[in-house]
Amino acid sequence: MKYFIRSIGLLAGLAMVFTCFSFTNIQKVSERKWQGIASYYHSKFEGRKTSTGEIFSNRKLTAANNFLKLGTKVRVTNLLNGKSVIVKINDRMNKKNKRLIDLSHEAARRLGFVQQGLGQVEVEILDIQANYLAKR
Repeated sequence: MKYFIRSIGLLAGLAMVFTCFSFTNIQKVSERKWQGIASYYHSKFEGRKTSTGEIFSNRKLTAANNFLKLGTKVRVTNLLNGKSVIVKINDRMNKKNKRLIDLSHEAARRLGFVQQGLGQVEVEILDIQANYLAKR
């Protein structure tokens, strides 16, 4: 029985890793929702300025995104466990980054994917504003 439970856990972990790494494109689900891969900031960014001029802290609930306006509040939901957190977009990612969102460590911890490093998430805009996309 002990080996059976370990085998199930291993298979579930492999399925999650396969799902995360095969789900690299950002998919628009509705007018205000997207699904894709989330990662979290490395500790080396602690204390640096973000795109808004704020000082970055991994203890705050903030995030980086490349197409939403800075200052936009979004709900990020982990699609594997249903946990969600509200964060403010206050930074930009590298333009070559294919991920949907880069979260602070605290946000990733609350979503439950710090151990994995990446998580499959849905991002929903909470701000009620007509123009929420950043100018390109």
